[in-house]
Amino acid sequence: MSPVLLFSIVVVYFIVLLVVAWYTGRNSSNESFFIGNRNSNWMLVAFGMIGTSLSGVTFVSVPGDVAKNSFSYFQVTIGYLIGYLVIAFVLLPLYYRLKLTSIYHYLETRFGVASYKTGASFFILSRTLGATARLYLVVNILQEAIMNQFGIPFWVTTLVILLMILLYTFEGGVKTIVYTDTLQTTCMLLGLVLCTIYILHSMDISMGESINRMSQRGMTRIFFGDPDSKLFFLKQILGGAFITITMTGMDQEMMQKNISVKTLKDAQKNVVTLSLILMVVLLLFLFLGGLLYLYAEQLNVNVKGDKLFPALALNHMPAYMSIIFIVALISALFPSADGAITALTSCFCIDILGINRDVSLGERERKAIRQRVHLVFTLIFLLFVMVFKWVSSASMIGVILIVASYTYGPLLGLFSFGILTNRRVHDKAVPVIAVVAPLVCLLLDTYQSSILGEFKIGLELLLINGLLMFAGLWIFSKPAEKTLL
Repeated sequence: MSPVLLFSIVVVYFIVLLVVAWYTGRNSSNESFFIGNRNSNWMLVAFGMIGTSLSGVTFVSVPGDVAKNSFSYFQVTIGYLIGYLVIAFVLLPLYYRLKLTSIYHYLETRFGVASYKTGASFFILSRTLGATARLYLVVNILQEAIMNQFGIPFWVTTLVILLMILLYTFEGGVKTIVYTDTLQTTCMLLGLVLCTIYILHSMDISMGESINRMSQRGMTRIFFGDPDSKLFFLKQILGGAFITITMTGMDQEMMQKNISVKTLKDAQKNVVTLSLILMVVLLLFLFLGGLLYLYAEQLNVNVKGDKLFPALALNHMPAYMSIIFIVALISALFPSADGAITALTSCFCIDILGINRDVSLGERERKAIRQRVHLVFTLIFLLFVMVFKWVSSASMIGVILIVASYTYGPLLGLFSFGILTNRRVHDKAVPVIAVVAPLVCLLLDTYQSSILGEFKIGLELLLINGLLMFAGLWIFSKPAEKTLL
């Protein structure tokens, strides 16, 4: 496949995004940048959030992981559904009742300034690490497929892509992202379906026959019953539920889009619809993963993990399928990066700098600060992508889930304590507890074989982290006569 043609496709795709951004971002304000003027259509938000929730990591890592872990990822998906229901009927009513622009303002209302800053800081850390890990994976594929042919270094490729994202989010923010994510999710899902149809047609087998072949190779197993295994179904389902509650419900990027919807009822419809569609889409990704391994076996191609899908699509399929793959891949790339940079900008400006509270700043000054912060986070993304390039990993989805277990645990503990109790916390102790809890988890994870024997800690590490945070908050708190909610 000609790298020049693939590069041209990327350029055309970006031009389309710029046109959409120009049209939707005209006359935008800080309010439209941060929360879309609370006027977003819930159906567009729900559909666009599919792309944000999946990302390029899902696009290549979930199919690539099938040979190793079968369809066990669907256990996590069941947990996702539970988590989304908690978000819809527990967290969203809270956020709408308080009319939040930043969800971390709840922590200030409930506990104090130190807790507020701690929650915002952990979001910034969590989203920066998670988003740059996702970005690294897709940029690396584009680098190997296209840019290496032109002799362009990896860092230059990353910088150019980040500048593209900066250009189309610079003015409109959430107002623009709602529409660009809808376009990109459409392209990604079309690519997923077309790749599946192509492989079935190329191998001249039906869906039923392909499932039988996968089953014979042990790839269709969903539920695992060994309690000591990381894939034990209760661990996976619980882990999936709490990952969703934290990485969506306590994450400014994801909630920023939800609270941009007009009403609570529409926001709840958005989340429930998203959860149901996501289950179907992820099951299709797993099915595609099994197909890719069957296809690779037929072609005598020995590639596994994250490299499987790119290798087959770019080297062993017709040119039109390579184009479909690249378009779908970059469609998976941009929603996970553009929303992250926008949300991080919003969080830093509102929660850390407090520009909305500074009465000495006019709208123009606030906008200038926001744009400078937006640029800084773009450069931070460049730095972290280069770090992930240096570290590298065979399966980035595993890296992302591990990182989430450490960085989102304190947020889980903070929000849970605030919602489930009415105790008053010693506010200044919160940052210390938030650092200690993940460190204890790190020690437990590092020496788990000595401490727990054959029992393996999996995704439930996030829950353990949250419980440690909750326990620490309880120790440094006292009863209150009435709730502060």
